[in-house]
Amino acid sequence: MINRQTIDKLLQTQKIYETLINEIDVGVHAIDHTGRTMIYNDKMMEIESMRKEEVIDKNFQDVFMFEDGQGSTLLNALHHKKEVKNQKQTYYNNKGKEITTINNTFPVYDGETAIGAIEIAKDVTVIERLVRKNMGINVNTRYSFDNIIGSSLAIKEVIENTKRATRTASSVLIVGETGTGKELFAQSIHNGSDRSSAPFISQNCAAIPDSLIESLLFGTKKGAFTGAIDRPGLFEQAEGGTLLLDEINSLSPMLQAKLLRAIQEKSIRRVGDTVDRKINVRIISTINEDPIEAISNQRLRKDLFYRLSVVSLFIPPLRERKEDIIQLIDFFIKKYNHMFQMNIKGVSEEVSSLLTNYDWPGNIRELEHVIEGAINLMIDEEVIEVSHLPYNFRNKSVSKSNDTYPKEPSIIGVHQFTANDKQQPLRNLKDFLLEAENYYINKALEKHKFHVTNAAKELGLSRQSLQYRMKRLDNN
Repeated sequence: MINRQTIDKLLQTQKIYETLINEIDVGVHAIDHTGRTMIYNDKMMEIESMRKEEVIDKNFQDVFMFEDGQGSTLLNALHHKKEVKNQKQTYYNNKGKEITTINNTFPVYDGETAIGAIEIAKDVTVIERLVRKNMGINVNTRYSFDNIIGSSLAIKEVIENTKRATRTASSVLIVGETGTGKELFAQSIHNGSDRSSAPFISQNCAAIPDSLIESLLFGTKKGAFTGAIDRPGLFEQAEGGTLLLDEINSLSPMLQAKLLRAIQEKSIRRVGDTVDRKINVRIISTINEDPIEAISNQRLRKDLFYRLSVVSLFIPPLRERKEDIIQLIDFFIKKYNHMFQMNIKGVSEEVSSLLTNYDWPGNIRELEHVIEGAINLMIDEEVIEVSHLPYNFRNKSVSKSNDTYPKEPSIIGVHQFTANDKQQPLRNLKDFLLEAENYYINKALEKHKFHVTNAAKELGLSRQSLQYRMKRLDNN
C-alpha cells in the first residue's frame, strides 16, 4: 500500500515535470504505441495554433495532415524505430494551417519494445515562407556607383578599386563593419559589369538556420527528406548573374566546405540528389570583421577565404572618413524631406559639431537613423537642433566626447537646488529623470566591472529589471 508521503512526492515530481515541459522554448509532442498523444506542451500549442484538448488523447493521424507521399517523422520513429535529427517537416493542423518545423524525433523503449515516440520541434514556419518568397525573386539592384556618397580620399580609393572589379567575373570579398554600406558596393559591381542584365540575388547567411541554408543555397530533390520537393537553390536562381553571400563568416564549417567545392568545381548538387549541375555565377561575399581574426577564431576557413578574396575591398568605417559626414547629412535630410513631405534646411552648428566629432560605431546606418529620428521630432522647424536628436544618441555622444560615462546630473536632490537655480527655467522632468537613472546605473555597472547581477543587487533590483532598464535607456 502506497503511503501519503509517497503520493505527495509523486505529485510534486509530476508538478516539476509539467512546469519544465511547459517552460522550455521548444515544442514537445509525445505519442504512445497506438499513436495517441500523451504529452503536448505549451510551446507546441503555440507553434501549431491548437488547444491541448484538440490533441491530447487523440490519434495523431486524425488531427494532423500531410502532403501525399509525405509521412510524419513522429510516426516514422514509432513504426520504423527510426531516430532523426534536425529534419525539416511541413504539415497542416486540423484547420489547414501550414506549419514548418525542424525536428529531433526518437522512439521510446521499454526494454526491446517501442512504447511510444517523442518529437522536439523548433518553429521555422516564418523563415520557410521567407525562403519561398525569396526563391526566384531578384533583389532590386537600384544602387550604382553614383549612389555612393563621399569625396574623402579613403572612399574615393575604394570606389576606384571597386570599378576595376567590374571588368572580370572573379570572386570579390567585401570587408567592412556593420553599417558601412557593403551591399551598396556589391550592387554597384553587378550593375557595372556585363552581368547587369542577369539576376542579382542576395542572401544574409546569418538570417537562416544551418538546417535550412544548405537547401536554400543548393536546392532540393523530391524525397530528400519529409516535405522536400524539386526546387532550385539560389546558385541556380542566380545563373549568369551574381550571388551575394552576406556575413559569410556565420556559415558552419561544413557548409563553408560545400561552398568551397561549388566555387572550385563550378557546379552544385541539390540536397538529396546524385547529379551535379554546372553553374555560371559570380560570387560576392561580405564579412563584418577582420578576415584574419575570423580565420584565427575558426569562423572562416582559410581555403575558402583565398577562394573568395581574389579581389578584396575594405570599406572604411565612418570614423575614418569624417569629412564625408556633412555630405551624408545633406543626403539623408533630402531623402526624409521627400519621404515625410517636410522642408528641413539643415542642422545647427552645434549639431554639426556633435555629429562630426562622434565616432559612429554603427557607421552610416547609425547616422541615417539619427537624422530620421530627429526629423520625426520636428514640426515646423527648419533646422535640426540638439533637442531634436534622439535621447540615446545625445547621451552617448556627450559621454564619448568627454571620454567618460554620463556626467552627474546638475540636480540630483533638493539640497542642490540653490537660490540661483530657482531663477532658471526647470528642465523637462522626463529627460531629467532618464538622465539621472542612466548616470546611476552606469556608476553601479562601472563599480562592479559591468557584472550585471552584482550591480542589480546593489541597486536593489532583479537582474531582469536592470537589463530591462538598460535596454530602455539605450533606446531612448
